[in-house]
Amino acid sequence: MTSATDVDVVVVGAGNAACCAALAAAERGAKVLVLERAPKNEAGGNSRFTAGAIRFAYSGVDDLTALMPDLTESEIESTDFGTYTEEQFYEDMGRVTDYRTDPELAHYLVSQSNQTVMWMQRNGVRFAPIWGRQAFKVDGKFKFWGGLTVEAWGGGEGLVDALHGALANNGIELRYDTTVQDLLFDGHTVTGVRVRHQDQIVEIPAKAVILTAGGFQANAEWRTRYLGPGWDLAKVRGTRFNTGDGIRMALDVGAMPYGNWSGAHAVAWEYNAPEFGDLAVGDAFQKHSYPFGVVINNNGERFLDEGADFRNYTYAKYGREILNQPDHSAWQLFDAKVDHLLRDEYRIKQVTKVQADSIEELCARMEGVSTEAALNTIAEYNAAVRTDIAFNPNVKDGRSTEGLRINKTNWANTIDEPPFQAYNVTCGLTFTFGGLRIDAHGQVLDTGLEEIPGLFAAGELLGGLFYGNYPGGTGLMAGAVFGRLAGESAGSASAS
Repeated sequence: MTSATDVDVVVVGAGNAACCAALAAAERGAKVLVLERAPKNEAGGNSRFTAGAIRFAYSGVDDLTALMPDLTESEIESTDFGTYTEEQFYEDMGRVTDYRTDPELAHYLVSQSNQTVMWMQRNGVRFAPIWGRQAFKVDGKFKFWGGLTVEAWGGGEGLVDALHGALANNGIELRYDTTVQDLLFDGHTVTGVRVRHQDQIVEIPAKAVILTAGGFQANAEWRTRYLGPGWDLAKVRGTRFNTGDGIRMALDVGAMPYGNWSGAHAVAWEYNAPEFGDLAVGDAFQKHSYPFGVVINNNGERFLDEGADFRNYTYAKYGREILNQPDHSAWQLFDAKVDHLLRDEYRIKQVTKVQADSIEELCARMEGVSTEAALNTIAEYNAAVRTDIAFNPNVKDGRSTEGLRINKTNWANTIDEPPFQAYNVTCGLTFTFGGLRIDAHGQVLDTGLEEIPGLFAAGELLGGLFYGNYPGGTGLMAGAVFGRLAGESAGSASAS
């Protein structure tokens, strides 16, 4: 591989944020080169492993039909899409992060979300309603809940394929199997990158570099250093290539660390899933129907409020709770009343599942669990359920328990109708929250809060947005919004 002396902008990474950055820079007239560490069949970072949900503000069905023009009249008539205003989105960003989210970053994310998905659509990305995961049928009509309505067509793989196709259509070169090792830095300005490709080390000069290489979730040493003891044992939901290299090379030239370095997006994940994500299974190792059941640990105890909020607002923090349990293990229990509400991910072959016609037999079959304690927990839970309140999965129904050490706030059903089923889960780590600090142009700031000329960042390695938790579907939206911002700024700077 020879050096590319005529490159204006180098983009490090090839996922959602990277592609949006590259496309935006090219729109500003820059010649763009995208460098991807992974081979072609694994390219796209964590974006390829996601289910593809994307959260954005919309004022009604007209916004959605503009984004998804192939929606049929019968689909529109049979669905209550509701609205999701910028005010609601911004409030969700504050509420689920305990109001620690950087207000300027959050405001920019929210205010740019609608126009950014429309921009993605113009670049060839297709979207569809999340019928199977975000809507329940009530009185013959689908009703969406939790502010999350749309996903990329074909999930994460469809999103990455569409974006890589857009790169090709715009004449943007994408090089695989190319590891960016360091930034070229003259003490003041970033002037390019040093890369390894097929055992060769070469330097690629550029007027601007955009870092979109993901978080450090695939780096067991960094996980333990920053997230804490035990995190080296967590499963990684996505790519094995997100080891914090982009963050490290920015810190090496004086970038300011920012955000929740001890925090991460972590979910309930199949207990026997592999060490890293499996593209053949994709996101189906996740287990997100827990609001409709109970979750117990190996001591036979409940340890979280399964119905604290819609799944969208709790799933990204409950992985940490599971990691803290004995053997990093938990079991999700359901009975026949809610079987029809379980998501498709519970139907895959690669599950650690037990089923029985009695609750006694079910508890005895859950490996590692104290049977007696589990039976006592379920009996106490059943007795505490407010059966006088109607169950409604589309709203926070207030159907709760009373008198327990940890009450269930919504969707509390007794576990008493056979057959019973239980699924073994552990912690699945999606991405880390700590990263780099940027300004209003997407430019990386140094430890003196001054811009580092020539250096921009977006995606998972951006710090300051998420603290402890995040609203579902916001990761892809943030990657696109801030990728586009970084690309526009880098493209404009390289043209000046």
